Amino acid sequence: MTQHHPDLHDEQACVDHAYECLEQSKQAAWQLRDLNEADLGGTFQARFERNAFDEALLKRLTDLDLGNAALVFGRIDRHRTDRDDTDDGSDTDDRVDTDDIESFHIGRLAVADSNAEPVVIDWRAPVAEPFYRATGREPMGLARRRHFAVEGRKLLGIEDELFGEGHLGLGHDEGLSEPGSGANLRGYSTLIAALERGRTGTLGDIVATIQGEQDEIIRSPQAGVLVVQGGPGTGKTVVALHRAAYLLYTHRFPLEDQGVLVIGPNRVFLKYIEQVLPSLGEAGIDQVTLSDLVPGVRFATRAESTDTALAQRIKGDSRMSDVIDHAVNDRERPLRDDLVVPFGAGYVRLRADDTIRIVKQARRRFRRHNGARRWVEGEFYQALADSWRGDVSPRQIRSEIRSLPEVREALDRMWPVLTPAQLLHDLFGSTALLRLAAADVLDEREWRALYRPRSPHVDDVRWTPADVALLDDAREVLGPKPGKGGKIDETDEIRTFGHIVIDEVQDLTPMQLKMATRRSLNGSMTVVGDIAQATGALAPDDWEDVLAHLPDRKPPRVIGLSVGYRIPSQIMQLANRVMEAATPGLRAPESVRLGDAEPRIERVDELHRGVVDEVEHLRAELPTASIAIVAPDDLCDDLSDALATAGHPHGRAATAGLDELLTVVPVSVVKGLELDAVIVVEPAHIVRDQEHGLRALYVALTRPTQRLSIVHTDDLPTPLT
Repeated sequence: MTQHHPDLHDEQACVDHAYECLEQSKQAAWQLRDLNEADLGGTFQARFERNAFDEALLKRLTDLDLGNAALVFGRIDRHRTDRDDTDDGSDTDDRVDTDDIESFHIGRLAVADSNAEPVVIDWRAPVAEPFYRATGREPMGLARRRHFAVEGRKLLGIEDELFGEGHLGLGHDEGLSEPGSGANLRGYSTLIAALERGRTGTLGDIVATIQGEQDEIIRSPQAGVLVVQGGPGTGKTVVALHRAAYLLYTHRFPLEDQGVLVIGPNRVFLKYIEQVLPSLGEAGIDQVTLSDLVPGVRFATRAESTDTALAQRIKGDSRMSDVIDHAVNDRERPLRDDLVVPFGAGYVRLRADDTIRIVKQARRRFRRHNGARRWVEGEFYQALADSWRGDVSPRQIRSEIRSLPEVREALDRMWPVLTPAQLLHDLFGSTALLRLAAADVLDEREWRALYRPRSPHVDDVRWTPADVALLDDAREVLGPKPGKGGKIDETDEIRTFGHIVIDEVQDLTPMQLKMATRRSLNGSMTVVGDIAQATGALAPDDWEDVLAHLPDRKPPRVIGLSVGYRIPSQIMQLANRVMEAATPGLRAPESVRLGDAEPRIERVDELHRGVVDEVEHLRAELPTASIAIVAPDDLCDDLSDALATAGHPHGRAATAGLDELLTVVPVSVVKGLELDAVIVVEPAHIVRDQEHGLRALYVALTRPTQRLSIVHTDDLPTPLT
């Protein structure tokens, strides 16, 4: 990185001009909004148009507010497309022929001057693609690519890559013999400088340092399911988020109306990634966990879950869809005996045979259970009216007898209105209902694992994480409850989205994958993960196991990320030994940089004191670094108490995310996070307690960007020895 580049002053002037134009755009937007608010009268149509215009202005103002993020981070000089065909466009020295060149500054968003001339090109625009994709062999028309090292508005340095004969896309700082493929990376010095910055409590964007293999994924066509396989530190999460921003830019209509959904593994992870999309100018994307998609119920935490390991596996198995279908059918029951009800001076009768006919026809006519209730009621009262010899309408009979307990009981026995929670509360609390629903689907040991004592009321139930997908499956089968007058509330329907991003997809069970598929409007998805890090109840062996439960309207594509950007090679070498033991045959990513220190492995006599000592050691070496203590879930409370006793302020990831420089992180929620330094506590305990223990340990070991320490009292797992 050249800090005294001859063009540094001129480029700083260009950056300053870009910010001036950005400020003018903001002022123009505010003036338009003031004019728009001045006119408050008019017709309903005029008010509607004014509100829509105001919303658009507010979005524009939000997009223009960059905070501390850099507006401009690079420039491309490309050969003009209308040049003389006899000119081959190549340069044989370090200078660029400016007569044949047009230049574009690349940045976070598009900015134009007062004459509507472009000053900054949005990184997602087609003209910006060579900034990320050009290579010496495929220069894509470039003569030069320039990378800026910036802090906000201040330009700190410039790195140039020259293209043409004799250059092969290398700058003066390129071609370094670092671990991995440093010589093949775009803007190597800029990239390394970005990687070595200290981590904060939230994930940052990589828009200035996107590499070619990452850009290929980001700009990949929208249609179908795109699977991104990436090991630790390959940037798969930020690539998926940048892809969401790119697709919204490229397909603004209809994606803005259809919506984009991002599904993360837990609340800690969502808090960690929450700033990436707003920093890219896309603040309207829904970012959720799966439990957020199931309204009206309360969920226990993973630590509070009462599910056995067998129950978790069964609840994630796709066969549970058949169990739920059977459970609903078992609640659609003809009456055993005739229903005889006093009416007028006599009786009306509903014969058991009539209820058999009503139930059969309702099942044929309606796809979802609750949607048939109104029709069942109509047939119910019609059959009663047909039994009366006089002239009486079903409405009259209904009006007079609907409040009778035996009538309500008969209707609810035949075709009850059910919520997903009511259905599963009844099912899991009754061995008889479980036996019926699981017939020919689960064996006795499996369905008995689903039983739990029935709570006094359905509202008292704290549903487990494994119940989320079952409640959603039941919601699909049952449909919305009828509202006032028997009409279905359309707002209670499951919402679909034009594109869905799923992170850590390897940990989703088949039922959870089906839950995500249910929300796909057109089969367009980006799913990212790493088979080697799969620690879920039904961990897949390959991507076919995952794709079997995702949309198949278009052939799926699987793309791999091969370069590890975040993790120093010394740490990666240690972690790879664990990965090879956990998932033989999988290829580890290739690290691009060396760290400053080897991993430290400390065996101690007293665990809590040893962890505190290691915190003090790391704090002395890295005073401003973010440090995580990654420990088995059941040790976190005691470790937190020990830190407090020793006078070390710290956070708890489960409640406050990574807001503090020192954080205690349960190993169950550490996936996807990255910090400057990590202390892994009792690896043998992690391996012993987690269902896929070696994989969980691999995840824990691959979180740091600078330092890794291991503190233990028990013997280490074999791969670490």
